[in-house]
Amino acid sequence: MPVYRLPDQPVFPPVERAVKSGLLAVGGDLSPERLLAAYREGIFPWYSEGEPLLWWSPDPRFVLFPRELRVSRSMRQFLKKQLFRITFDHAFRSVIAACRKPRPGQDDTWITQAMQEAYTALHDLGYAHSVEVWQEDALVGGLYGVSIGHTFFGESMFSTRANASKAALIALVDREDHPFNLIDCQVETPHLGSLGARFIPRKEFRALLKESLRHETLRGNWGTPGSSHSEFN
Repeated sequence: MPVYRLPDQPVFPPVERAVKSGLLAVGGDLSPERLLAAYREGIFPWYSEGEPLLWWSPDPRFVLFPRELRVSRSMRQFLKKQLFRITFDHAFRSVIAACRKPRPGQDDTWITQAMQEAYTALHDLGYAHSVEVWQEDALVGGLYGVSIGHTFFGESMFSTRANASKAALIALVDREDHPFNLIDCQVETPHLGSLGARFIPRKEFRALLKESLRHETLRGNWGTPGSSHSEFN
């Protein structure tokens, strides 16, 4: 089956047209309108520098249900020491820049310059958010992603200290002002699997996403009291 080429309008084909690898479409742009349209359909961009813009909807989908988050006893004991300080949306640009750095053993990263700029624009619009983990005044870990309804679409995380990225995810799950029903991990990683993420069929994922989008989206800066506001999708 040929891969669908996107038109200029921010629309996507039915996800059932994705090939076995999960690749659904090619082309388009990373405008906020197209990115938000994609996430509402359970579609995400993923490509490397020099490749065309690729859009994915894998089946099955790797997700984390917050109630299934696994926090080991040793991790709980570590957190009780309060060696880290957690903030939200205080350093989005620094977090995405850190996530963009190649991992050990990797020559490049899928977070291209265009992707970094696109998600920074979504952050400025109040849809993309970051969790920062600090040790004293040093940023030692964090994550970023997109929040729509009661779903958080995780994009990437990083850590320069042991347990820092885990602490960021735990802090995200523990948010009381806007609890999430679903965290989309997109593709499998051993790290997220160890924390309780698992595969579910794409059909089930889309049904859960549809229900999630009935709830309000908490837009704005999560770290500044009074700056966030809720809106229905």
